[in-house]
Amino acid sequence: MTNNFVRTLFAAGAIVLAMATTARMVAEPPAMILDAEAARGGVPVGAGGVDGALEQRLEALAAQLKGHVALYATQLNTGKTVAVDADRPVQTASVIKLTILFEAMEEVRAGKAHWDEKLTLQKGDGVSGSGVLTFFDTPVTLTLKDVLTMMVIVSDNTATNLAIDRFGVDAVNSRIAWLGLKDTHLYKKVMKPATGPMPADQPKFGLGKTTAREMATVMERIGRCELAGPGEAGQSGDATICQVALTMLRNQFYRNTIPRYLEKLDSSETGSGIASKTGSLNAVRNDVAIVAGKSGPMVISIFTYDNDDKSWTADNQAEMMVARLAKEIVEAWSPEGLDGKTLVPGLGLAALPAAGAGSGASK
Repeated sequence: MTNNFVRTLFAAGAIVLAMATTARMVAEPPAMILDAEAARGGVPVGAGGVDGALEQRLEALAAQLKGHVALYATQLNTGKTVAVDADRPVQTASVIKLTILFEAMEEVRAGKAHWDEKLTLQKGDGVSGSGVLTFFDTPVTLTLKDVLTMMVIVSDNTATNLAIDRFGVDAVNSRIAWLGLKDTHLYKKVMKPATGPMPADQPKFGLGKTTAREMATVMERIGRCELAGPGEAGQSGDATICQVALTMLRNQFYRNTIPRYLEKLDSSETGSGIASKTGSLNAVRNDVAIVAGKSGPMVISIFTYDNDDKSWTADNQAEMMVARLAKEIVEAWSPEGLDGKTLVPGLGLAALPAAGAGSGASK
């Protein structure tokens, strides 16, 4: 979300290329977490669980950062997990845009929104930071799908505000509550002052807050294509909606964090095996991704904050740390590498059991 001119120039080229190729781990009481994760992909209850040896290696690696790390990762078909300060509320930066994308998916599913509906950017609506829409001549009209694509692929701040205008901050936060998340919140539009009464912690977190575990829940639901609420059956069009979102996420332009050392492990010719969303501020570097390992899909959620290195270069220490942590996880859980062919709605996994009472409030 920084106004980095060099990145913006590259992003403009990425728009053309990308558009041409265009949790449910609900926040449960701690005692239920292992059972919920063990149920993923048909894994028997009691299988998987915390990978203690890997977690220790990650903690030692994270300690080398001149800053702080919050991390959560899970391999969905085995139930393996690792966590480092995974429940600490942190600044999201642009990662909060995942919740806006998820709300859009749900509204398209409900017939309240349509990918081809038109949104118009008016003069004066553009904001600084990442993205290219602020450089467009106005007024300019785009489809909702185009707006969301730019919000995801180049983290376009102006596109994000168009999406927030379309759906509303309250709707996004209601959806977050519907997911059962307790420490995730979208406060306001990007690069705009807060309007109306704000929670007391807004100045600390800025645009949004979350935890590594909770944002992994959002990404997992997108990957598993779990759009139905508690007690609700899936719909025939769900996979199509999820495919649109996954196409955006796997074409994400900023690849210096989780994908940095993993792309060479991806032998697929069908597109990247990584679908991700980044978020950056001067002292913040975040990335949340689905990584399609040959031995099973993983969700990796890494947040760094209070970093000493505030540079906007490719060798920023925090960006490299996120990449090293992701590489350690993937090499442990999927040593054979990645396979982008499995990065499809549902991720090739069995559907989770129907949600029971207490798994989330209906909207």
